[in-house]
Amino acid sequence: MSFAIRKVRVEQFRKFRAPLTLDGLGSGLNIIIEPNETGKSTLLEALRAAFFVRHNTRNQLAQSFAPYGEAVGPEITVAFEVDGDEWSVQKRFLRGPSIAVTGPAGRSQGDEAEVRLNDLFGAVRDTSRNGDIANYGPLGLLWVAQTEALAVSAPGHIVRETVTSALETEVGSILGGEAYQKVRDRVDIQYQKYWSPSGQKRELQKAAQEQSDRAAEHLREVSERLVVLERTFSERDNLQLRLKVLQRELQDETDQVERENLLQSLEIARAAGQILKTRQAEQDTAKAKLQSLEDLKVRHQKAVQARDKATLSVDDIKARRSRTTEALIAAREKSIEARNALDLARKTWQEARHRLETAQTALLQNQRQAAIKLARQRFEDMLVLEEKSQNATAFVALKIPSAQMAVLEACEQEKMKAQAVVNAGATRLVFRGNTGDILLDGMPVLTDDLALTRETILRFGSAEVLISPSKATLSADEQFLMATRKQKALLDELGVADIDAARARNENAHEAAATLRVLTAQMEALAPADERIDLASGKDALRLFISTLGKNESLPVVEIPDIALLQRECEETEIAVSRAEGAQNSAIEVQRDLELRDTPLAVSEAQSVSELGSATAEINNIEERPEWKGLEVSLEQAKQQAVHASVLLSDAEKNASVYDALTINKKIETLDSRRKTALDSRNQLEKEIARLEGIIQSEGGLGLADQKIAADEELARARATQTRVQQDADTYKLLRETLENARRETASKFVSPVTRRAKRYIDRLLPDCDLTFSDDLGLTGIKRNETEEICGNLSRGTQEQLAVLTRIAFAELLLEQGKPVSLILDDPFVYSDDARLDTMIEILTEVSEKMQVIVLTCRDRAFRHLTDARLVMSDEFNNGLMEQSI
Repeated sequence: MSFAIRKVRVEQFRKFRAPLTLDGLGSGLNIIIEPNETGKSTLLEALRAAFFVRHNTRNQLAQSFAPYGEAVGPEITVAFEVDGDEWSVQKRFLRGPSIAVTGPAGRSQGDEAEVRLNDLFGAVRDTSRNGDIANYGPLGLLWVAQTEALAVSAPGHIVRETVTSALETEVGSILGGEAYQKVRDRVDIQYQKYWSPSGQKRELQKAAQEQSDRAAEHLREVSERLVVLERTFSERDNLQLRLKVLQRELQDETDQVERENLLQSLEIARAAGQILKTRQAEQDTAKAKLQSLEDLKVRHQKAVQARDKATLSVDDIKARRSRTTEALIAAREKSIEARNALDLARKTWQEARHRLETAQTALLQNQRQAAIKLARQRFEDMLVLEEKSQNATAFVALKIPSAQMAVLEACEQEKMKAQAVVNAGATRLVFRGNTGDILLDGMPVLTDDLALTRETILRFGSAEVLISPSKATLSADEQFLMATRKQKALLDELGVADIDAARARNENAHEAAATLRVLTAQMEALAPADERIDLASGKDALRLFISTLGKNESLPVVEIPDIALLQRECEETEIAVSRAEGAQNSAIEVQRDLELRDTPLAVSEAQSVSELGSATAEINNIEERPEWKGLEVSLEQAKQQAVHASVLLSDAEKNASVYDALTINKKIETLDSRRKTALDSRNQLEKEIARLEGIIQSEGGLGLADQKIAADEELARARATQTRVQQDADTYKLLRETLENARRETASKFVSPVTRRAKRYIDRLLPDCDLTFSDDLGLTGIKRNETEEICGNLSRGTQEQLAVLTRIAFAELLLEQGKPVSLILDDPFVYSDDARLDTMIEILTEVSEKMQVIVLTCRDRAFRHLTDARLVMSDEFNNGLMEQSI
């Protein structure tokens, strides 16, 4: 089935915000050569969207169709032919989604149109988020995007089923053909009752399993209830026995008598505790007073020691600082002298540098004037060359396009062929003697030799002769006239007298083009870059520079002093500055070293003076306090008071230990808690016994033992049914696997037609190379020189070439089965060397004789020789602006 895309129009689709049209696609090879980032890959995505992505989907793929940051409705229109019938599809996404498909049977819209497209191209509805090309049918395999071209992968499930059907027709039926399929279909029907496509249990197996599980659950519930009933009798008896024991314990009055005795002891313990707290407070007061007096004495001793130590430290540091003071003063004076010398040296260096910069500026000015003069001269020479270039361009513009020249040559060939036929079949008349009385169609005879191609009347006096040449020359003569008229009309349109003049005109245009290239090179040579005047390379930059100059812009030539002498003077003064800087740095280092040595001494002196002041102040504060006078007597009295308080506290502790209120309280709490616990336990036992008697009353009359016997029998029947169903399921599964294994063994014969088709092309790239395919028809590797190589170990270029050639083999097989196929390659052969690239282009040219081939590429040089197959992506908005400006 022939299939060809004729026209594509894309609007508001990703980068194509303005409408873009690709028109004039032929049935054979179509080459679209555009630079990177012009939207070739986007165009392929638009075609996939038009044919295979549902118009009303809003998945992640459809959301990506809209231009970034815009809420619009991407729209694609494609005109195509299938078996000579004209079709078109117009699809819009996201905002106002719609689809319209027009074909021989009329126009359809909505879901009906989607189904119509899927039926036409053998695709299925795609529900994935990012689009699965396996659902696109044959065209999903043959429309190859950039990243997909490197994958030597198996075709999708739709293509595999189609190809498998085709291969069965070619190599013969499998396992008996129709009979096998009938058996397989019946096995599959039974298999599907027991197993899901992924091998999970389903329907009959699940029902049998569920019935068995329900019976087992019922038996478990009945058994558990029976066990619970039996356990309930035993628990009730145990609880009743515990209740009798607990009631006897509650009636005993021993704990009540003990509690009353403990309450009397508690009153005595509280009085002893109050006395103990009083004695403890008295002891704490005596200890605090003694500790305060001892601390005051210790503080005074430490302050005296600190004062003596600080006095010695201050005297020592003052002696050490006096030795560095004179050296530090001298170092500071030397640093000031070095700084003054450095300032003088820097001033001298700046003056020398100013003189040098002035001389260099004058030199640059002279160089700029020379460069400007040279640029003016080159510009004048370039104007002469531009005039010659314009003349040559005028001749180039007169060149007759190749297509029109081919028509003229074809007409000339048709005229020559027709003239030859006419001359061969014409009737020739040769006159001898005087022909003055002979009239030819009423006109005198002007030549002795005539070739007649149509009916002619000769008159001899009163007699006439009718000459009828062969009718075979009539069509040739008519063909000659038609070719002559066609050629004349085209010559008039081009404004040339004859074909020789047209040939001469094209030859002149060719020579003018060569001359134009030479002139262009000469003009580029006249416009080099010149850093002296900030002039970039190129004639446009030169023209812009000349236009910015005044007509008589020039500066006088300045006399340049000896720059070398000025540079040496500048260098010498700079060296003097460096030496002065070194001297100053040395003086600063000496000063800094002395200051670093003096600084810690000054800090230590200040710290020692501060410590001396603090110690003296502390001594004065202590000695001014009233308790300082008579401190020793006060200390002795405080010690005696502390000893007396300790004796009284010891006596109080002995009295309090006899009656411990805390221990008595704990014993009372224990007795109260024990009685409360017993009362709670009795209430809980009464409640639990009542609950168990309710269970016994409700469950005892249900006949749980009989129910258990019935549940056992039900479980046995369910498990027998489950075993039978499982055996049937395993049998159908084994039968299906056996049939599939047998089919796979026979399916090894299938790859030969695919291998045969692909090998015709692969031998031109890899001679004596055999291909190996997997069960899913994916190319797994090659075998050459008795060595097997998997595809993943091949070079990227070889993988890419094999991927394209195997797709061509599948395309030819599908085409023979009447499937609509075309081949679209987006930037193919990026890893191919020049030799293999030429071979692949030749193969694509041959394949284009069988199906439409569209190549989207940025490699102009590789496809430059295929001029007749080149197309251009047209931006309608920009073209409209160009037409308006023209």
